[in-house]
Amino acid sequence: MKKLINRPADVVREMLEGIVALSPGLALLDSENVVIRADLPASAGRPVALISGGGAGHEPAHAGYVGPGMLTAAVTGEVFTSPSVDAVLAAIRATAGPAGALLIVKNYTGDRLNFGLAGELAAIEGIPTELVVVADDVALSGIVARERRRGIAGTVLVHKIAGAAAAEGKGLAEVADIARSAASRIGTMGVALGSCIVPAAGKAGFTLGEDEIELGLGIHGEKGVERVGLLPADAITDRIVNQLVRDMALEAGARVALLVNGLGATPPMELAIMTRRALATLQSRGIGIERAWSGNFLTAIEMPGCSISLLDMRPGDVERLDATTAATAWPRGGETTGFPHLIAAPASTDAEAPLGEAGHFDPRELRRLGLAVADALEAEEAHLTDLDSKAGDGDLGASMVRGAQAIRALPEGAWINPANAMVAIGNTLRRAIAGSSGPFYAIALTRAGRHLAQANRFSPDDFREALAIAIAAISEIGGARQGDRTMLDALYPALQTVQSLGDSVSPAQVWREAARAANDGARKTADMTAKLGRASYLGERARGTQDGGAAAVAIWMEALATSL
Repeated sequence: MKKLINRPADVVREMLEGIVALSPGLALLDSENVVIRADLPASAGRPVALISGGGAGHEPAHAGYVGPGMLTAAVTGEVFTSPSVDAVLAAIRATAGPAGALLIVKNYTGDRLNFGLAGELAAIEGIPTELVVVADDVALSGIVARERRRGIAGTVLVHKIAGAAAAEGKGLAEVADIARSAASRIGTMGVALGSCIVPAAGKAGFTLGEDEIELGLGIHGEKGVERVGLLPADAITDRIVNQLVRDMALEAGARVALLVNGLGATPPMELAIMTRRALATLQSRGIGIERAWSGNFLTAIEMPGCSISLLDMRPGDVERLDATTAATAWPRGGETTGFPHLIAAPASTDAEAPLGEAGHFDPRELRRLGLAVADALEAEEAHLTDLDSKAGDGDLGASMVRGAQAIRALPEGAWINPANAMVAIGNTLRRAIAGSSGPFYAIALTRAGRHLAQANRFSPDDFREALAIAIAAISEIGGARQGDRTMLDALYPALQTVQSLGDSVSPAQVWREAARAANDGARKTADMTAKLGRASYLGERARGTQDGGAAAVAIWMEALATSL
């Protein structure tokens, strides 16, 4: 088990100390794991206190929702363990005045029992309390009764709506009614791609195959209701949204709030993909989306996966969801059109008029050379991916394949002469290849092609100068020099060979020798320490592996040499 912790027994307290130290508006009880608002007025003037909590491991819940406009206190138990009665009672005593306290819990036996008993003890002391239970897990539809379902991420929406109602100055009974109404109109369902590790246990709660996922899980590292094969994100989203709509009996014309919640290890990229599809699926059913959020709201430590919650909106909900709160974990905003706002991109400024004259060049022959390069790069995809995975981010092989496909797609008119072909290839690679390779090849080929077009002679001297210009452009834009372990370490030896041979041998022989020099230069990068690029972050660890960019240069130069 690898975790950034000290002792498992100290995880919860040390976590809360870190959270409160960063939040001047919060305070931590000295003898209990209870986070409260630090700005509370004197007891007699306090509004209804909102208190929630549960086991740790759900961060930013619940301490992240403490603040004006949301919770007054959050009570945290050990990881995935309900807090004690005494801790809850301490929270009530520290925050509630004559107006009383509303206790919001997720539907788990320990939470209901401990919060409920603490509320009873507080009532004996003269502090009125109400208990609201959230049971929003629609995955248990048909398995248990509605009131026995688990409480999961939809609880955060109850915190927000009830917190706003309390901030309006409403009494305990009315705030409790508003919270119960919201809880009854929320549905949530989750999916997991793997488990999580409870610090005290030191191992995952369950294991999944590479092509398996769990549907309908809770928030405590447990298994889901159903294990199925891995599906695309759209299919997973549709399955969850359709279950929510069915269980909540939502029909066309309904208005909802959407919460896409990460379970701890799901990157924003994947949550955004799920959100995009959820919005589209709801709209396709004629369901309007009043508010929508995506992010980590109530997690399961580092579990990969997410849940989707829907709130069936009623009058007053939008205003309370929009109401101001100082709670650090509430994301603000939430307004959405339900679909991405697209505007037309500016028209391309790439020159459409051909560069230079066709002269004695056969476009079919020039295209044959281009396709030879494309073939070679596609054939070496796995090799380039392997090299880049060892000293980069592993995308070079795929990038070169995209470049090869772009070269194939160029129209016949692009190949009227070498100048025009170079500029056309540079422009298409700029769009096709992500990362640094695309811009490097684009600027090199564009400058070389424009030089050839200006001379319009296409002599051996012109080609030698064009190659030198191309290489200088790469060095200029990237800041690399020969010996830095980059593509230049294959290009410079090729240039030196071309310049030294001059017109002493045939152009085809010159290029064969240049390709050989490029290949030798690429091999030598395995013994170099990288000074630029991702490999430079590895230091000496990158040694022993050829630079992928230099290897790619050797591949396409060899393809040209063989085809000339």
